[in-house]
Amino acid sequence: MKQGKRYEEAQKLVDASKLYEPQEALELVEKFPKAKFDETVELHVKLGVDSKHADQQVRGTVVLPNGTGKTLRVLVFAKGDKATEAEKAGADFVGAEELIPKIEKENWFEYDVIVATPDMMGVVGRLGKVLGPKGLMPNPKSGTVTMDVAKAISEIKSGKVEYRLDKTNIIHLGFGKVSFGKEKLLENYETVIDAIIKAKPAAAKGQYIRSVAITTTMGPSVYINQK
Repeated sequence: MKQGKRYEEAQKLVDASKLYEPQEALELVEKFPKAKFDETVELHVKLGVDSKHADQQVRGTVVLPNGTGKTLRVLVFAKGDKATEAEKAGADFVGAEELIPKIEKENWFEYDVIVATPDMMGVVGRLGKVLGPKGLMPNPKSGTVTMDVAKAISEIKSGKVEYRLDKTNIIHLGFGKVSFGKEKLLENYETVIDAIIKAKPAAAKGQYIRSVAITTTMGPSVYINQK
């Protein structure tokens, strides 16, 4: 696939045979030719685990100290006092059964994260086929099935991200914007890497972190020397 001129210019700055220190890699990213929008800085971590085995899953959430640079829209499934609590905490949308046809029939997806109280999971479960493929299904492991809806909303709005393995045993996530600058990006990077290291499954054998690369939305990969 032919890459654009800006990608090729950025690629010239990267020594493909070298593993960069995290700060060096982020300094390099700052030097990439700029796109017409504020690009996301992405992290790709290949792990020495097998995601096919339940005891080798790696999944969790972490609140980035400097946020993601993106304001996430939160939909909360709750009733009564919990619905009121969600509204006061800044949820963008709050509702219950009445939202099912809107999502199923009208393809309504104007939100980025769904939070649900446990008693609403029977209702939300009916949307599994629609929400599952989009990665929107609430899950206790990611803190999105909870009675403490105010805390969940606050964390999501302040920069909470979820990390999880894909089928090829790689974690992909955005951890900030190019405009953040290297210091803030480095803080976010270290927070995510520490969380992934702490999440190492007991069943994982051999080298846990196989490779780490960062890239921008439109840029080439820069491989990192992650000890």
